[in-house]
Order: sequence, then structure tokens, then C-alpha cells
Amino acid sequence: MNTPAPTRRALVAVAALAVAGLVLTGCTAEPDAPASGKPVVGGTLTYASGDAEPDCLDPHVGGNYPQALTGTQFLESLVSRDKSGAIIPWLASEWSESDDGLAWEFTLRDDVYFSDGSPFDAAAVQANIAHLQDPATGSSTGYLALQKVTGTEAVSPTVIRLTLAEPDSALLESLSQPWLAMESAEGLARGMEENCAAPVGTGPFVIKDWVKQDSITLVRNDTYNSPPADAEHEGPAYLEKIVWRFIPESASRYAALQAGEVDVIDNAQPDTIVQADKGDSIQHLDAPRPGAANRIELNSGTGPFTDPKVREAFIRSANIGDGVASLFQGTAKRSSSALSSAEALAVSRPELFEYDPKAAGKLLDSAGWSETDADGYRTRDGKRLTVFFPVSTNQSIPAEQSLFEQIQATAKETGFEVKLTPMDLSSWYGALGSGDYDAVSAPYTKVGPDVLRILYHSDGITPAPSGYFANHAQVNDPKLDELLTEAGRESDADKRKALYTEAQDRILEGFYVLPLYDQQNHYLLGADVEGARALPTVSTPTFYDAWLSR
Repeated sequence: MNTPAPTRRALVAVAALAVAGLVLTGCTAEPDAPASGKPVVGGTLTYASGDAEPDCLDPHVGGNYPQALTGTQFLESLVSRDKSGAIIPWLASEWSESDDGLAWEFTLRDDVYFSDGSPFDAAAVQANIAHLQDPATGSSTGYLALQKVTGTEAVSPTVIRLTLAEPDSALLESLSQPWLAMESAEGLARGMEENCAAPVGTGPFVIKDWVKQDSITLVRNDTYNSPPADAEHEGPAYLEKIVWRFIPESASRYAALQAGEVDVIDNAQPDTIVQADKGDSIQHLDAPRPGAANRIELNSGTGPFTDPKVREAFIRSANIGDGVASLFQGTAKRSSSALSSAEALAVSRPELFEYDPKAAGKLLDSAGWSETDADGYRTRDGKRLTVFFPVSTNQSIPAEQSLFEQIQATAKETGFEVKLTPMDLSSWYGALGSGDYDAVSAPYTKVGPDVLRILYHSDGITPAPSGYFANHAQVNDPKLDELLTEAGRESDADKRKALYTEAQDRILEGFYVLPLYDQQNHYLLGADVEGARALPTVSTPTFYDAWLSR
């Protein structure tokens, strides 16, 4: 779409930063602790993931966290974030917004090429946005993040203009995410099957081989020259190769790390974290995700949770504090917010989520669930108070599944029958898509408070082209819609904060969600891994600055 050149309001040009690599030894080390010696060039780092193996390595397709984990190694975004939350340059060196907020211009680096030799330029950005917005791609995360973008124009090979239907105060945050990373236009043109097997990016590593149900082999991109502004060095990566293995069982991953068979593991369990922190042979990188907190969402669109009294009764029946303390052994803290504690605008309301079974019983009485059957469950008009709760075994770690079982037990004391149904990821998505749930824990990661719009605006009840919808609580509140829409348009920091505060109060006071704790990212690294860090965007590990001291 061709539009007149926008009037420049705020030219954002951030000078490149040089910060130390992030190496954590235990959970108390400073994030910017320097590497212990001169980097060693070469070597193979083996990473063992407990997340589900992606069906497609292209994060444009669908858009889940396992794709972000792998994609961070070979794909790059227009912008990034530093550890303070500020947006910093990456493939775009500067950017500006028009006075009316309806157009953005990005100046691109002019010296970057994809690993297939094609140039990174404005035409490539256009191809990527078109790919994300094409219903045939089946994007969810990227598609939802770009909903306000209505057109693109290549002003020149190094300047891309985006036009918007309305101002988007979260656009830069959205563009920093790996689900909107830039891929070769020639690579995209190969078709979904080939691109899913080996997306082509500008990143420090290149996909060499993918043996499904086993591993992905990544090799160093020797022509790499485009690190984000907060990287520790320039030029190609130090590591020669990364072998990305999939080991679903947590004890097996940890045993492999202890034996030196792998160098890094993710999804570390609380007991192994505690054990690792007692010694000095394993490093602990704690990187909670931004965006939404881990939470249970109550389906207010159908079933028992259409009644706010029943929603509050369920929440008052859940002894989350004791469960988190006992099961997570200090590796996670109880949340009382819809947002992660990593988000500066997060609002916490602990008084709304106190365990109070007596109050829960009174709420159920007033809601008409005053009878009890022979098994001790509440009934109304002969129907049992049942909560269907599908659980993704790929996304919920064992400690969290145990927490759900404790919630099931304490809710039974109040009269709720909670039916926990463990499912693989595909079946779990199917249950959500067909509406076969009353409660669900559905992790969703998006940089910034705009995640609230994705999760709780009524527009989120409508599925994306992928079939995925994000408003699992089925919140349909016109006033909340108004607040989230206005916040998404507002660029003034104070006004934006006030709008998001009011929106969060409305979500929490409506008892649509039961906050649990921050979305956890615990990585354990062998003692000889230096320079590894988590990107401050969505907390995925990056091994561009990493090297092996052995």
C-alpha cells in the first residue's frame, strides 16, 4: 500500500551497546557477570530440551515457545530489548512514528545477507509481513501481533514503511519477538514443507540437519555480522556447532548434564535446581518470561464459570501459596497478577486470591449450588458441580501437574469435582479449539502489557487463521475492550500505565484468572559453558556469545 511519507515525530536511534555476557552461577549471580577468560573459538555445544519438538521450525507457522527456542539461534528480528526493557537496534538501525501514529518507518542495516546469499532489505521485510498475515501460513502469535498493520511500502532498499489501521503502542515490542523474525524471501518461496524443515535467516547459526524425534544440528554462519546492540562481541559466533537434542524426561536430561553428555538443559525441575545450586559444577540461569503470568483461566463463556460467584468460589478453594512453596522449593514465587513480574506495569492483588474455603462455601450457597451428593460434591437441580480441566503434559512440568492435583483436592473439600485430563499437545489444542474445557492453564508469551489485549479482549475469542484463539477465559466485557483498545493506541507512558492498571483491576476483580507464578525458564549449564545468556525479549537462550572453556 502506497501512502504519503509520514511526518517524523520521534526518531528513535539508539547507539549500539556493549554489555557483558550473562553467565549465572546459581540464582544469586549478577546477570552481567563477565566471562572467566578469553573466548575459545570452535567446539560443539549440546543442548537438551524438554519442550515438545516443533512440527515446523518456522516460527511464523503457529508460533509456540519451542519454535522460539530453536529459532533464536538462526533467525533475527528487526529490534530487540535490553535488560532494562528498552527497545534497541537489531536488523533495523533506527525507526520513527508519524504524528498520527498510523505509519512507522524503519531504516534497515545495508550490510546484512541471509545465509542463502539473498539480501536483507525492505522487500524481504515486506515478504515476511505478508507471510505472517497470509491465512494459509497458519500463524497465531505473529498474526495476532500484526493485526493493526494494513500495508507495507519499500520506500527504498533500506527503508520500510508500515501503515496501520490505528496507532499501536506495542508495535516495537511485538517486532522484537522471535515469532516475527525475518526469513529469506527466497526461502519462504520454497513452500511451507521445505521452509518448515529449514528456515533461512540472518542469524549466527544455520540449520544443517534435522533428524526428527532426535536432534537438530546447527552450524556456525561464518559470514554473520548482525548481532543485536547488546551483544558482547561482533562477527561470527565462537561455537562451531550446536546439537539440539530432545529429551522429554526431566531426570534423563539432568543425568545427561551431570555425565557431560550435554552442556545445557532447559525445563529444569525444582529438585534438580536446588541440587545444582548446592554445588559449583553446574550453573543456573533463571530467566522468567515476560508477558502473562502462569495462570489458570476460567471459561466464563459456558459451564459453571459463567457465574462470577462460582469463579470466585473456585479461586477461594485453591490453596496456591502452600502448593507453590512446597512443590517448587523456592524456585518460583506465588503470583497475584495477570502479568509476569518481569513486566513493569504488572498489578498485584493478593487479597483477591487468598485461600478461604469458608467464603467459597458461602459463595456456592448463594449461587444455588447448595446441595451435596453422596460423594461430597455440590449439586444444583440434580447436576454435579464439575470442572473439566485438560492439562498439556508437554507444557506443564511435573511440579505444576502436582500443583493442579493439590488444587483438585482442596477444591473437592468445597464441593468442586475437578476432572484433570492429561493430554499431549495436539489433543490439548484440540480440546481448547472445540471448547471442551472449564479451566485451563495455557502459557502465552508476548513482550509487554499488550499481552492483556491478546488474552482478554473479546476479539481474542475469534480464532486466528491457525485455529488458535487466545481468550481462553472467554472474557466479553465491553468496558475492558475499551480500556485495552485505548491502551494499545496510547503512546504517553503515564496514560498507558493508568489504562493498563484499570484493565488489570477489572480482569482480576472479575475472577477470570487464578494466577499461579511467573512463567518459568530455568536453564542449567555445565561449568565450562561461558557467555550464554537469555535474550531480554522472550527469555530464550542465545549462544552467539557462548564458548566452551574445555
